[in-house]
Amino acid sequence: MSMDGAGIGSGPKRARMRLAIDVGGTFTDVFVLDSDGNQTVAKVPSTSNPIDAIMNGAEAANIDWHDVELFTHGTTVATNALITRNFKPAAMVTTEGFRDVLEIGRGTREDPWDAYKEGTPPYVRRRDRFVVSERINYRGEIIEPLDEVQAREVARILRKRGVTAVAVCFINAYVNGVHEARMAEILAEELGPEVAITTSHETHPEIFEDDRFSTTVANTILAPIIRPYARDIARRTRDAGYEADVLLLHSGGGVMTPATAEKYAARLAASGIAAGAIASKYFAELCGYSNAIGLDMGGTSADISLAENGHLRTTDKWEVDWGHPICFPSIEVLTIGAGGGSISWLDKAGSLRNGPQSAGSTPGPACYKAGGTEPTNTDANIILGRVGSSLAGGKKALDRDAALTAMTRIAEPLGLDHVEASLATLRVANANMADAVRLISIARGHDPRDFALVAFGGAGPLHGVDIARELNIPVVIVPPNPGVTSAVGCMLVDVQHDVTQMFFQDAASAEPKDIEAAFKLLELEGRDRLERDGVAAKDMTFQRFVDMRYRGQWRSLAVPVPGEVKSMDEALAIFHDEYEKAHNFRREDFPVEIYRLTVRAIGVTPKPTFPKVAIDPSREAVSKGTREVWFHGQQQALTTTLYDRENLPAGVTINGPAIIDQLDSTTVIPPGDVAYIDQWLNIQIKLGAA
Repeated sequence: MSMDGAGIGSGPKRARMRLAIDVGGTFTDVFVLDSDGNQTVAKVPSTSNPIDAIMNGAEAANIDWHDVELFTHGTTVATNALITRNFKPAAMVTTEGFRDVLEIGRGTREDPWDAYKEGTPPYVRRRDRFVVSERINYRGEIIEPLDEVQAREVARILRKRGVTAVAVCFINAYVNGVHEARMAEILAEELGPEVAITTSHETHPEIFEDDRFSTTVANTILAPIIRPYARDIARRTRDAGYEADVLLLHSGGGVMTPATAEKYAARLAASGIAAGAIASKYFAELCGYSNAIGLDMGGTSADISLAENGHLRTTDKWEVDWGHPICFPSIEVLTIGAGGGSISWLDKAGSLRNGPQSAGSTPGPACYKAGGTEPTNTDANIILGRVGSSLAGGKKALDRDAALTAMTRIAEPLGLDHVEASLATLRVANANMADAVRLISIARGHDPRDFALVAFGGAGPLHGVDIARELNIPVVIVPPNPGVTSAVGCMLVDVQHDVTQMFFQDAASAEPKDIEAAFKLLELEGRDRLERDGVAAKDMTFQRFVDMRYRGQWRSLAVPVPGEVKSMDEALAIFHDEYEKAHNFRREDFPVEIYRLTVRAIGVTPKPTFPKVAIDPSREAVSKGTREVWFHGQQQALTTTLYDRENLPAGVTINGPAIIDQLDSTTVIPPGDVAYIDQWLNIQIKLGAA
């Protein structure tokens, strides 16, 4: 990455700090690494305007923006907008006869057994979807020219309605976007430069019109939200003294500049959870594990990701609202309603459940004494002694009696005492998370015993070992600052663009020279995007992928293609292996067809180097006392040694049962397990190693 002139990585010579901030729904996490290897963390409440929380977080970490050489940022702005549907006036223009594609979708139901359950409505209402006469066939040939009189009449109506964004989605535009481009020109002429106009052939050139239309619409409705946000954060950090580009983390695991974010706004959805997945892979690799399962457990939800052989699983289709897919590449993260605030409850049959309902931060668990009355996972942990009388370094007092009162709601109907009810609560919560891990590992052909579990977030280290034990995962890794690990992930990524092209040919008969020519055109487009982001040529790399499928199928698998395409033999062999891993099935004698070509254009950014800590064999772990703690499988509470993490030197070994407290989390080490503080100050817990 170039460090000269304007653009990414540029800045004054005195710059010495790299800053990463992840804005969540409850807290905003700050991580700072200076050129001497010193780390600073801060956690501040999120605000209605996320940029205020960013500036507050920088102030809490004593940041002088003049000293920041690189600022990366994960945000929930796009995700929250999709969840709350708090959009500005937007519209869609499509080919006559295709106005209802968004409702029809794939013609499937979220619950196939409930014929009366209505799907979530499209992001753009039917009354805001307009049609014009035009037609291009599947070969890209113009059958009916665009009716420009109709197009200008539509633009006039949209101007009168005061729309802020318009999606242009014509049928077969993926193969020839000339009509969409002309429609966009007419709209720009009539509506002015402040109205965001998005075309489907530029956004997602995909043959399936429902995927293409849905992705384009999501990108369109987020543009009026992301555009002022991106410009405001760039302005406010610049006014504070920061001179380089703000880098915004996107769902694919890369970053982009504010200018790019304005064009591809929907890529910012799932920004924050991608950061956690990236960080979990990084810390596992530091500890020598190329296979890692990430468990990011906060107050409301748990986000689970998987990395195999150093590569995170990705998906090219995901959704916030069922039935409205977003087809930008994204790190695959499975989110379930399991967090410290998840509520335990009894269903109509009297069975114990946990989540997805959550007490959240307001009123919070009953032990917070802020108005909560339902029993939560945090209440169970305090009753069992796993959490003490306070959190956050003593800033948050906890009331055990209030937790006991709340747990009575579960204990009495089940005929259990408070300890038994609390243990049952955690068993159900851990089983829910273990099932989610199975979905992302065993169901995809992976054996959890071959992976390390990276537990982070405020509640992850409390539950990590119990979940690992249920899945026979041999080791649990707890990063140095679990509560701000996602912010660390924001600092570990590169600028990234994914450029695609449909390419329908039989894999066995496709000419390698044609595939190579198509890849080179895609690489030119990727290079152009990176240049607009200020990436120097020496910092550009390009990865190639071929999406293939067995003939007659519509799902495809992306296969990496290293270097120049001279033959498809190697790619076909990889395809059969990956297909068998994903579906437990392969047909090497059956025709395979190429579906799509993709180039991932990467602009390498400077990465932080976390210093190793010297191991002094003479130093020992100093306890701060003991507490009676209940563990699964024990007939009584065990006297458990307590430690402050900041006082644990590298190289020490701690035998369970033990509790390690720190400002942003608590780590539980059950009896029979052994924890080791490594040279990067990670806690590595070996199950059954005592």
